[in-house]
Amino acid sequence: MKFDWFVVPFLAGLTFVFGFCGIKFYRWIRQLSRGEKLMLKKHVFSRSLWLSVKEIFSESLLHRKIFRTHPLLGYMHASLAFGWFLLIVLGNVEVKFYSEYSVNPPYVPIFLNYFEPVTAPNFFGRGFRFLMDLLLLVILSGVALAYFKRFNSRRFGMQRTTQHHFLDRIAIISLWCIFPARLLAESLSAAIYHNGSFLTNTLSKWLSALPVESMLYPAWWGYSIVLGAFFFTLPFSRYMHIPTEVLLIILRNAGIRSHYFGHPYQEVDTFSCSRCGICIDACQLAAVGNSVQPVYYLRSLRYQKPHENLTENCLLCGRCVEACPVGIFSTDIRRHERTLGHEMCNTHYAFKYQLKNNTPIEVLYFAGCMTHLVPAIKKSMTSILDHSGYSWRMLDADEEICCGRPLLLAGQITAANKVIMHTRSLIENSHAQLLVTSCPICFKTFSENYRLSIPVVHHSQFINMLQQEHRIPVHRRNISVKYHDPCELGRGMHVYNEPRSVINRIAHLQPNVHEKAKSLCCGGSLGNTYIDMETKLQLADQALQQMEVQSADYLITACPLCLKTFSSVSPIAVKDIAELAAESIKDTIVPFVKVIEENKSATFAEK
Repeated sequence: MKFDWFVVPFLAGLTFVFGFCGIKFYRWIRQLSRGEKLMLKKHVFSRSLWLSVKEIFSESLLHRKIFRTHPLLGYMHASLAFGWFLLIVLGNVEVKFYSEYSVNPPYVPIFLNYFEPVTAPNFFGRGFRFLMDLLLLVILSGVALAYFKRFNSRRFGMQRTTQHHFLDRIAIISLWCIFPARLLAESLSAAIYHNGSFLTNTLSKWLSALPVESMLYPAWWGYSIVLGAFFFTLPFSRYMHIPTEVLLIILRNAGIRSHYFGHPYQEVDTFSCSRCGICIDACQLAAVGNSVQPVYYLRSLRYQKPHENLTENCLLCGRCVEACPVGIFSTDIRRHERTLGHEMCNTHYAFKYQLKNNTPIEVLYFAGCMTHLVPAIKKSMTSILDHSGYSWRMLDADEEICCGRPLLLAGQITAANKVIMHTRSLIENSHAQLLVTSCPICFKTFSENYRLSIPVVHHSQFINMLQQEHRIPVHRRNISVKYHDPCELGRGMHVYNEPRSVINRIAHLQPNVHEKAKSLCCGGSLGNTYIDMETKLQLADQALQQMEVQSADYLITACPLCLKTFSSVSPIAVKDIAELAAESIKDTIVPFVKVIEENKSATFAEK
């Protein structure tokens, strides 16, 4: 068996990283509940495993989502990940042709040019050398781009880059040195044994004037040392995401999720963060000087240095989750962590409101706390419901009922559950067939936390249904509007098409660069308990500027909180989609009433 002492740094580092990851993965899987272990086992030993394999290939190696963000950034990541993967695979295939042993130690494919310096002068020998040089060139181009990105991130579509931890810097330097060190060692070997291809042979000609024979052995030592250094720092740096992301994809496709702070899935989520920095630009708080993005929050959790600013100072708008190429639900982790500090604040509730009328109805309308602060929405929905032909009733007409979402966002789970149980009983006892709400926050809470026996819809969906069924009249107006997707309605509940259908029947809808999943937060989020009102209004103003609302007559939204926040700084009028629909009904009815009055006058004159 071939061996040389220079392989020890590489072999020690490889053994360490495999041992560390093996123990870590074993502990995470062991901490799963019995039901979660059965889900994992079922996934691993079924055809659905191929879904995980496909995702690992497309996201962990090819970085498909990053390619969508910016092609050059995607190429940089893919050239390093997929290029190195192919280099290892091809190296192991090449060993089968040249080694006299059927089984070889893991270092032989890595240092094959040292142990088998003579290449077969046939087609396969030249072909292997060409492919290995080509892959090395691709990887080196990725390293060059990664180095260039540190100084000019805007060329890669990034306004800001991550501020790295000390161990991250060591790991990055080691990674950047691995492939130049390999190129040097193989080029020196090519200068002596003429076993290279287009890349290594070219460099060997430049090196031929140097004492290549005395440089060859130290070069292989250098290559082994930087490999070992990278492997030893990997578990403690950002690059731990390389093995952990594979486990995350398998757990996620098995249906396992985090249900509390400290859940093993949450730890896998935390270790899977590559700190690529894409979430920094996605977060609107970065524009006002707050370094609270998931890349920093997850790093603080991983190194057990949590800070209240990182936990509480988040809009929970979901823009970072949408942008994350790994698919880490950092907003869920923040919500779960908040329960640790706020659970002691839970108090006893004596509920004042009780259902006064339990006559069966078709539609139960829940305005929501924020809607009561914007009476125009409530008035518009009253008009729409009256014209719908459905029997209906407002559940929170006395403004004494809450969905419980503010308590959930604050981490007061016990208190929130008390509110949810009480409100749920009121909804069930109403004997309604459909629950309609004007607040996207309430809509998401009713849909995810209440387990109701009746359907729940947002009023934009309800209005769209009424228009489709011709239950309410529609009058098209000669106005131009822009639509803002509320965070909870869009990214939270994936309701994008219904509001646009309603608007398109009434007005001309202008395109918006920041729409649907890329929509901007209004800044007034209930999820952030850290920033002041001045900062929230600053975020709202920046969002309006980026949406270029000045070109429209109105800004339409579907959330009372967004309407209230934007109205404070908007240069144009801001309306809820319910107001737009109610005005359309009025515009249709008023001319009809005038015709009736004119007919009455004409009849009276004839008499």
